[in-house]
Amino acid sequence: MDLPRSFTIRESGHRVLNPFTIEKLALLGQAISPSPGTRVLDLACGKGELLCTWARDHGVTGTGVDISTVFLDAARARAVELGVADRVGFVHGDASGHVSDDPVGIAACVGATWIGSGVPGTVGLLRRSLAPGGMMLIGEPYWRREPEDEATAKACGLSRADDLLSLPELLTRFGDLGCDVVEMVLADQDSWDRYAAAQWLNIRRWLDANPEDELADELRAELTTGPVRHARYQREYVGWGVFVLMDR
Repeated sequence: MDLPRSFTIRESGHRVLNPFTIEKLALLGQAISPSPGTRVLDLACGKGELLCTWARDHGVTGTGVDISTVFLDAARARAVELGVADRVGFVHGDASGHVSDDPVGIAACVGATWIGSGVPGTVGLLRRSLAPGGMMLIGEPYWRREPEDEATAKACGLSRADDLLSLPELLTRFGDLGCDVVEMVLADQDSWDRYAAAQWLNIRRWLDANPEDELADELRAELTTGPVRHARYQREYVGWGVFVLMDR
């Protein structure tokens, strides 16, 4: 059970595995100001940057769960680097079925709502681990600019236009699920650039080192077309943010 190699190649140089910069992640922590000792469950935690930096900056404790052994190795190394390995731990597993043994103050899924087959299922999954009065963090894309046709939606990496909602529609969806939206921090176009453009450099460096690998043709094609597609579609049409929810 692991992620395909192409994922780890693209994001080999990233600490945050979504269009959120390290600065935005820190801003989110400052915005909600978790109390020292708050327990956090981070599902599909990637390289653990949220848990590790918030343990350092806010004194939280907690657990991250991810399917990628490569990302978890990076997360554990980051915890040691920041001196928080005694406060955070990481579990290799399918986050879609993970429920904390004890209720947590913050339950997060930042950019991987496919683990619950979408926002409603992910909110339901996080609720199963959440202590009364706790917070849920949901990272989710939305239409920054609604696509003119299905071809544009596909160029943005979506199967169809109704795969995403507009920002007002997404906030309404959270309310319909019985949640108050109590904070949000949104990525901007520069955040998207830092995420996408860093992938191009990761891919190029990998291609230079592995020209005969079985993935080389696929990743070469991606690098050839990716920058223009990003500039024309992704950064123009797709927004992304982390939304802080509390049950009503």
